[in-house]
Parts: sequence; C-alpha cells; structure tokens
Amino acid sequence: MSVATETTLRRLAGTLREQGGLLAGALRDGDPAVDGSDPALGALAAAGPRTACHTDDVAFVIEAIREGYLLHYGAGRLLRDDDPDLILLAGDHLYALGLSRLAALGDLEAVAELADVISLGAQAHAEGRPELAEAVWHAGAAAVGWGADGALRAAKAAAREGEPGAPEALRAAARRLSGDVARVR
Repeated sequence: MSVATETTLRRLAGTLREQGGLLAGALRDGDPAVDGSDPALGALAAAGPRTACHTDDVAFVIEAIREGYLLHYGAGRLLRDDDPDLILLAGDHLYALGLSRLAALGDLEAVAELADVISLGAQAHAEGRPELAEAVWHAGAAAVGWGADGALRAAKAAAREGEPGAPEALRAAARRLSGDVARVR
C-alpha cells in the first residue's frame, strides 16, 4: 500500500498544530507545498518490506526528518520562512520528532540509517555538494524500507571520504535495494 506525500505532510502539519506554540502559528495556510519535483521519500521507505507493518508511521517519520532537513538547507513545505531563527529551531524539532517516533517503533537500524542521512547531508552541504545530499536521502529512504547492504555501506563510506563518484554509487545502491519502486506523490 502506498502512502501519498501530501497526505503524510497534512498529518505532520496536524501534529504541529496539535503541539501548539510558535510552530503551529508558523504553519502555511492551505495544503503543503508539494510539487512534481518532490522525491516522495516517505512513500519510498514505506513501500519496503521492512516497514510493511508501519507504512503510515514510517512515511511520517521520513517526511518529518526530511522537512527538518529542508528547513535547515532550503525551503520547507509546511512552514512560513519569515523568521529564520524559528525555522532553524523548527528543523531541529522535526529531526527529533521523527527520530523519536522511529525509536518508539523499535527500529534502531532505521534510526541509524537516518542519523547517517542527517550527518552525511550536513557534510555534503558543508562541502557544497547538494547532489550528494540528495543521493544520501534516496539511499537512506531505500535502506529504511529494504535494509542496507554492503554496496550501500561502501557508498556511504565513499561519501564520507568525499569521493567524486559517491552520489552515483548511492543512487545505484538505492535503486538496487528498492527495485526502482515507483513513488507515489
């Protein structure tokens, strides 16, 4: 069963609204800002056999952490960006929200994969390599859904070392793990 990104983002916005406070007040009006370029990473992870019993929860976790990442390095899909300090703190909050919910599911392997996504994504941005960061995200979502293999671990090591072929190695590992599952938007 596929989980649509827009549905998951509405659920995430609802969670922020229920929490109240500054983040609830910073939510954009209307539907989440999802367009044709969104990679639907929550849906990708939720499509894997490792997550079959928790598809909606895994999609929520991935999209919460992805939203935190977007708030740190670009433009988010849920919050207005008129207060840069609040946006940075919101990104941290969403990282913590996603990781804590994933830990509550008992999937420590997936927690480790997403911790790698966060750290490798930060490294990629510090090095001025946004294409590497996106490849890390795809590989991480595939690993959450299907589990990591030796090729993915080698590709992550290559990314840590700054090897130029790391983005393609990560994308290839993600495709191989997921069998190129069609993503639901």
